Parts: sequence; structure tokens; C-alpha cells
Amino acid sequence: MRNILVIEDSPLVLKILEHLFRQETDLEPIFCASLAEAEVMLETSASLFFAAIVDLHLPDAPDGESVDLVMRYHLPCIVLSGSYNEQRRDELLMKGVVDYVLKESQHSYEYAFRLLHRLDHNSQIKILIADDSAAQRHYIRHILEPHHYQIIEASDGKETLRQLNEHPDLDLLVLDHAMPGVSGFELVKLLRQKLRLNDLIIVGVSADPKGSLSAQFIKHGADDFLRKPFCPEELNCRVMSTLERRDLLRALKKAAQFDALTGLNNRRAFYEQGLQMLQQAQRDKRQVSVAMLDLDHFKQINDGFGHASGDSALVVFARAMGNAFPDMLLGRLGGEEFALLTLHGADHVAQALDKLRQQCAGLHYAVGAPPLSFSAGLYQGEPEDLESLLHEADIRLYRAKQQGRARTVLI
Repeated sequence: MRNILVIEDSPLVLKILEHLFRQETDLEPIFCASLAEAEVMLETSASLFFAAIVDLHLPDAPDGESVDLVMRYHLPCIVLSGSYNEQRRDELLMKGVVDYVLKESQHSYEYAFRLLHRLDHNSQIKILIADDSAAQRHYIRHILEPHHYQIIEASDGKETLRQLNEHPDLDLLVLDHAMPGVSGFELVKLLRQKLRLNDLIIVGVSADPKGSLSAQFIKHGADDFLRKPFCPEELNCRVMSTLERRDLLRALKKAAQFDALTGLNNRRAFYEQGLQMLQQAQRDKRQVSVAMLDLDHFKQINDGFGHASGDSALVVFARAMGNAFPDMLLGRLGGEEFALLTLHGADHVAQALDKLRQQCAGLHYAVGAPPLSFSAGLYQGEPEDLESLLHEADIRLYRAKQQGRARTVLI
């Protein structure tokens, strides 16, 4: 739970904010209606707050004194204002506030909540600023730091490559074009075409007046481009939007690859990765082992204890399966049917399946439900055709069920 200090005196704005906070289970607002109240609250409990939403103009703080108060306690500060003043906005952003939000509509307040959520995520985000100008690096760092990003700097192309090598988990690169040695444009081509760093977000910046430069940056792999001089708000918006697009693409990729209930590979992903494993096994001239697993009496669990209990059984089993076979390809092929593929020998897999069966008997998934058990068919053979391998394992799974379930059949 994150405590958010809200300094606001408008009944209408408070009503809107209260409504939005009720929809946020991880955010807890503490409301103050004046500068005096906020001073007491921060003096006694500043360490309890994650961030603050602050009205720029209060009756006892007409000139933004509430913002200065919050900044003194080094709290991330989102400013709300009923009027727009561009000079005042730039002053506040350079002072280090997170953002300057106009009280225009419901969308404005929702945007403020987006900022709060991003602040929580941003502490895990690493950004590299690559620019030969120390003043420019300081300017960009000053703009980004209030958003809780981890900031790293580089002064030329060589140092940029070194930092990327030392920090392979970097999320975003703010890259100046006119650096000594390797230019920003050439560096983009190197990162995308030779080093294949396709997950790294690249935002190019340059003072070059040629309009074609931005197009060239983006054509060769940059995600966005900013022309110097740029205002703090523009940089923040571009960085936030590219990170959100990246997160959305990752979520879509995850949805396409993983089973939504259990988190294991879905059928499509299992087949795609399985074919890659077979190709590698063919090159190495190795056999593969494949197993089909099926939860026993699953229909009785659904009918007798409800579908929620059935879902719980699937989740619990998938988690246990993942722990038992951390280095094997696993997947949920549909319903209560699971599969695994590995280069390990069948005897090794059979022993691990027996151990997993013993563990499953002690797993809790629903009140009063019977012990969890599964049947398995296991086959070892040449890595020629995945469908044929699965068919052989499925034949053995059928035999396991015929022989009384809760067992593994290899022959």
C-alpha cells in the first residue's frame, strides 16, 4: 500500500479524487485542505508518504508555497492547477516536480494517477543518457530524476557501448547525434543491426535543423526523436509514452505465448519452442523425451467443488510442475492436459514425475477436495516430428488411465 498526500481545498476536485482513489486498491490518500494542515502532517509523518498531489493555489498558499513544502521533504510532487501559465509550468518542472496537470477534465485526473503508477514502476527502469555535453546530460538528468528512474551517463559512443555492455538490463537510451567518434545515427544502426538490441528503447536527440535526420534515426531503429532545444514536459511525455508502448507490447506478447490461468506456455508456444528443441537435438544427434500429463478425475473436482476449485487445482499443479522441471519445456495444451519436452532420458523424467506425484498428494487447492493426482504417458525417441512424439506419449497416457490412473507409463 502506497500513502499519497493530497493537498487540495476544492470540494469538486476532492470528490473526483476520492472517486478515483476508491478504484485504486494499492493507493491510500491522506487529505489536507490547507498548507497549515500539510505542514503538521509532513512534520510528523513525511516518511510514510510515497508521493503527493498538490494544488498550486491554496487560500493560505496562493503562490505555490504548498509545492515548496512538499519539495523540501523530497517527495515526488504532482502539481494541480486551475490555470495555465507556461512560464510557471517550466519553472515548476525545472524545480523538480513530476508534472504540471491542469484541472480540465476527468482525463486530467486520470493522467495524474497514471503518473503515480509510473513512479512505482520507474524505480526499476534504467535510462542511459549519451551526450558529449556535460551541461546537456545534467539538464536531461534533472528532468528525468523526479520520475524515479535509475540514470546512467555516457559522454561518447565508446563509453555508450561500454555502459550497454556493463548494464545489459538497460531499458532506454537517450542518444545525442553529434557525439565525437561514432555518431548517434551510426550507433543506432550498430545497436539494431549488428548487436541486435531490439528490446532497448532508443530516443534520438539533435540540434541539427535538417528534418530528414529524425526520419533517418527512426528508419534505422530509433523509437522516437527530439529536436533541441526541447522543453522538460516534452521529454517526459516522450519517455513515458515509449515505455508504456513497450509495456503494452510485452503484455500482448505474453498473452500470445502464455496460458492466462497457469502461466505455462500455451499450445502454440509449446509447439514453436518444441520444434526449436527438436532441431537442436537433431544437430546434436540426441534423443528427446516427451510426456503427456492429465489430472485425474478432474471433472469430478469441477462438478463436486465448483469450477473455481478446478481452476485452483490447475494453478497449483502448474506451479508444482514448474518447480519440479525448471529446465524443461512445459506447456498446458488445453483443459487439464499438460506436456513436457526435454533432452533428459526417460528414466530420469519418470523418477521426477513420481516425485512430483508424491508432492501433489499433499497440495491444498480447495476445502474438502480429494488429493491431487495425475496420470502420465512418457516416450523417448528420435527428434523427428513433434506431433508424432506427442502421439506416442498420448498412447501411453491412455494406458496409464486404463491401468487405474495416478501412474506413469513408459512402455
